[in-house]
Amino acid sequence: MTLSKAEAICRVNELMGRREPFVFVADYHCSKNIVMPLSAVDPDELLYEVNGVGNAAPAAVDRRPFSLSKSPVSYEKFLAVFNQVQTQLHAGNSYLVNLTFPTPVTCNHSLKEVFYRSRAKYKLWLKDRFVVFSPEIFIQLEGNVLSSFPMKGTIDAAEVNAASAIIENTKEMAEHVSIVDLIRNDMSIYATEVQVNRFRYIDEVQTHEKKLLQVSSEISGKLSEESLANFGEVLFSLLPAGSISGAPKHETLKIIEEAEQYERGYYTGVFGVYDGRRFDSGVMIRYIDEVHTHEKKQLKVISEIIGKLREESL
Repeated sequence: MTLSKAEAICRVNELMGRREPFVFVADYHCSKNIVMPLSAVDPDELLYEVNGVGNAAPAAVDRRPFSLSKSPVSYEKFLAVFNQVQTQLHAGNSYLVNLTFPTPVTCNHSLKEVFYRSRAKYKLWLKDRFVVFSPEIFIQLEGNVLSSFPMKGTIDAAEVNAASAIIENTKEMAEHVSIVDLIRNDMSIYATEVQVNRFRYIDEVQTHEKKLLQVSSEISGKLSEESLANFGEVLFSLLPAGSISGAPKHETLKIIEEAEQYERGYYTGVFGVYDGRRFDSGVMIRYIDEVHTHEKKQLKVISEIIGKLREESL
């Protein structure tokens, strides 16, 4: 059973108030949320792993070579929507838009097998729905310290001087600064002493095809006792994640809605676990869901296309 935003906020506050561990899942629109005590989670229905800790029992991993074939959107369709977004960027209605398209795929492994085979900081499998294997931290809460780690910037690690190439790239810098500034502002609604602790550090991410370098920053602030007691409000005030929407957030969300013309669902939502002491969560990228049709099941993977900054296209 999913919860509305208001219901989910109350449930988060209630469970954290009595320090009861729970799993939290929010879709992109924050309208179909799951907030469930860990004691009630059925591993036949939901599997999670957060930084190596989860409810998945040891299982024999399917060692068959992994096969994934994709059918991306046509270039013509992509270009038409991309130009629509560019018009908004040129008009100054947004500085950064994360534009996405659904991509049908065929895969020789089930979603559950993908969960067990993938290596990622944040993994989630929901039976007959989707699997997530994400490298991106959303927020972490320990004591009264709230931290966010927006990820913006990806490059093939095999490229010549890949690390310096992405760090020194003007466009990548501008995109990253926009998101860091957005997250700082979002956090400042409830947190004090908000600061950037690490700016544009690099993580290595291994996919089934190649190794990637991804750029993140670390931002932290402190929550008052009142905000800690109402952490549900704090959590939802930060959604959807700025790294998968854009800036400024309110106007950019409207641009995304008009351009994409499909429901992201749980893709680019957030999930996390509260262990009774610490809350840790990730952004639901690296995502495959299961689409049921009348005659067959079809897997769908969402591919992210980053909208270029307005200044780059001028």
